[in-house]
Amino acid sequence: MDFWREAAREAGELSCAQGAPRAASGSRCRFARRVLGHVRRARFGLGAERRVTRSREFERLLKEGIRRSSGGYAFYLARRPAGPARLGILVSRRHSPRATVRNALKRCIREAFRHAQGQLGPLDVLVRPPFDARPGRGMILRLTQILERIDK
Repeated sequence: MDFWREAAREAGELSCAQGAPRAASGSRCRFARRVLGHVRRARFGLGAERRVTRSREFERLLKEGIRRSSGGYAFYLARRPAGPARLGILVSRRHSPRATVRNALKRCIREAFRHAQGQLGPLDVLVRPPFDARPGRGMILRLTQILERIDK
């Protein structure tokens, strides 16, 4: 226990025993992982800068965005002056009454966007899948192909 306090004091940080936040993993804390040389795996999720998050942004895309349809998917697009491509997803209970299916649809859309985001540029994309869409590998491949050519 003293080792962690001493190491934290030398680094000018709090140890877990002094109230630093605990890590979700089995390691003692973030500081302990760094001291022991543990490497965190990179997350490939979409941060807030890659998502359309506010309701007024969704409304702007729905009202003023360019609407394109391809393969049953509806896309609402709007160019931005700079920044990364951002994703918004519209999935309602009409797509499936089961939350697990709706969540799987959203995961597939996010994965396809993750693969295609490099070619999109500064673009806001709002995606509404077809109501009969079924989540899976085929959906990801098809949507990735559509997203790669959506703004051309």
